[in-house]
Amino acid sequence: MDPARLALIRSGTKDETRSTGSGYLIGPRLVLTARHVLVNRETGELWPRISARIGHFENGPSHTVRAELLWTPADDLDVALLRVDHATDTPGVVWGRPAGRVPLPYQGLGYPKAAAADRREAEYLRGTLAPLSGSGRHYVLDQGPAPVPGTDGGNAWGGASGAAVFCGDVLVGVVVQEPAAYGARRLLAVPAHSFVQDRDFLDHLARHACASPELVTIGVPAPRAAPGTERTPTERTLEKLLLPLFTDPAARTAYARELAGELGYDTDDYAPTTADLVALLQAHPRAHAALGQALAPRVADPAFRSRLTAFLTQARALGCGPLLSPAEFDELLQLLAEIRREQPALLHLAAHDALPYAVLPDGLARPRIEEDELGPTIEALEELPDGERVPDGSPPVPALLRLVEYVGASVDGERQHRLRAWSQQTADRIGIHVDALRERRGDAAQWAKRRRNSLVSRVVMELEHSGTADGDRYRCRIRLDRADGTRRILKDPSSEPKTPQQAARALAEAVSAARQEPGQGDHVPWVTVVVDRHGLHLAVDEWEPGAPEDLLPSWPIGADYQVSFSCPEFDRIAADRAQDQERRWKKGRTAVLVTGPACGDSRKLMHLLRTEHRDTARAVLHGPADQRQSWLQVCLALGVPVVLWDRDATGYEDAERLGELAPAGELDGLAERVRVFRSHTAAHPEERRARPSLVWEPDSSHPRTEQLHLRDPWRGTHAS
Repeated sequence: MDPARLALIRSGTKDETRSTGSGYLIGPRLVLTARHVLVNRETGELWPRISARIGHFENGPSHTVRAELLWTPADDLDVALLRVDHATDTPGVVWGRPAGRVPLPYQGLGYPKAAAADRREAEYLRGTLAPLSGSGRHYVLDQGPAPVPGTDGGNAWGGASGAAVFCGDVLVGVVVQEPAAYGARRLLAVPAHSFVQDRDFLDHLARHACASPELVTIGVPAPRAAPGTERTPTERTLEKLLLPLFTDPAARTAYARELAGELGYDTDDYAPTTADLVALLQAHPRAHAALGQALAPRVADPAFRSRLTAFLTQARALGCGPLLSPAEFDELLQLLAEIRREQPALLHLAAHDALPYAVLPDGLARPRIEEDELGPTIEALEELPDGERVPDGSPPVPALLRLVEYVGASVDGERQHRLRAWSQQTADRIGIHVDALRERRGDAAQWAKRRRNSLVSRVVMELEHSGTADGDRYRCRIRLDRADGTRRILKDPSSEPKTPQQAARALAEAVSAARQEPGQGDHVPWVTVVVDRHGLHLAVDEWEPGAPEDLLPSWPIGADYQVSFSCPEFDRIAADRAQDQERRWKKGRTAVLVTGPACGDSRKLMHLLRTEHRDTARAVLHGPADQRQSWLQVCLALGVPVVLWDRDATGYEDAERLGELAPAGELDGLAERVRVFRSHTAAHPEERRARPSLVWEPDSSHPRTEQLHLRDPWRGTHAS
């Protein structure tokens, strides 16, 4: 990289500069840059005036010359070739293509906005180029310096577009983009190999006396050991453990060369000693696991098996790298990606049941894991131990293998076979005792059988007002209740308080996860919202999660799901409530109490519920709002499990608004009738209709909600 070839590109109108970028002089009159630096983003047309300031302050004064566009690729690659008015005595450049898996150091020069004071100043770009990152269309450049974005919200690296990317003295690409998600720590570059063989590009080079590009393959040489006096205690320990594995120096050299090549290093003239092999193991995070995989065919010898297990165990204890080799990691990633596409919730479900006491990675905090989260999630799971007992003398079963067994037990056919084969091979390589893995596989099979026979009966969302000064926010815990009485927490309330929209979105994710479980079917799920008695006024059924990318109109959760309240606080207030509910469910499913003017006050209602309606399981509350609220508490305290009311009603004259729901009709279909009613209301907001609220305490044959001690909710929005 020659600083004297640095170019500051400006484009715009005759009177004003409208775009600024970087470039590099690749020939006497040719400057390579990014195409978007030259284009009016509003119209897509080229700016009429382009100039280039050539040079770097260390080489003396720079000079500005006019420039014109010569070439851009036909396939929309974001690169361009300019011709400048003034020729310099500049030879051609060496072009290259990174190879292998190992990140390469890179460098470049540009004029980013973050480095500008009164004028644009040169900035030395540097970091690592990761050949395995990205889609292949761009190189991923992980930055060393990472400036803070400006107050105007623009890209910190804006202006660096067009900068040439060098690995050593070889030009490998052109900077074109700054991904916003990485906070100025990452840039993207167009690879040189994607355009240097373009016929028109080659013609322009020839016309300007530049040699035809020949791409040089660039690799990272395999690491070498430091002198003996400079080696660390860890290096010396690993060297002692390796010596018994390689009694034949020729075998050691062959294994080390093969390993270095597999890891992506350049192995030309590489004849490693045992100390060099240790340096290789420490240079690449997965090298020791890859070596173990390469030596696995020899584990039939019990003595060699013992030495290999000791080496792998000690290497991990010394922090030399994660559990899996590159090949093992890639194979598992591919298998889990295939399963995730068909069952997005399975990995989350299996992880929470297989590893109930582990601190799981962030990718498993939500019911559905995204595909781009799989790799980081596997990496995090590699570090989790499995604390269960194993046969003496063998290493513990890693938590990741236990999870893989649970996932494998939940899929069928070829995928199950491939997952179990992967697990077996990895366990053999690590030295896991056969009985320990067999025990984990048996646990997984029993778990999968129970899960197939126990469908989700309810999705339960427990709400507690956060009491914060910023108003309408709630702590939210979401769980799945199953028909066999078991439960699983999907969303813990330790996270930040949520707005109604965020809570509704979390609920929608949980319902989606429940629907995707095997055998669950595509029925309309039942959502129970657990609140304290002051939360019964909330219009939770009207909360909207928002449509992805605004593709669909906003839609309330009560129109998608059967949403009802549960208020376990009354279990504490009324000691006999549980027994009363059980009796009413058994004896009074067909009976209905409908309040009217004759019901009078709360004392008269209590008299009815203790005499002629002692076994009634359902109450429909009409009347003034203040009277209705007191009646609701009487009904719930005396164990009435199903209560329906119109939270928008002002008096008895509004009773007919609930008539469409057939409130005294068949009980088992009431929740679905309410859902359909809410859906019609959402579709016709111009109509004045009821706003039904429904309490439905589950039958004793279903899982009961837990006792909650919630603070009084703040009275504000979403109140009747």
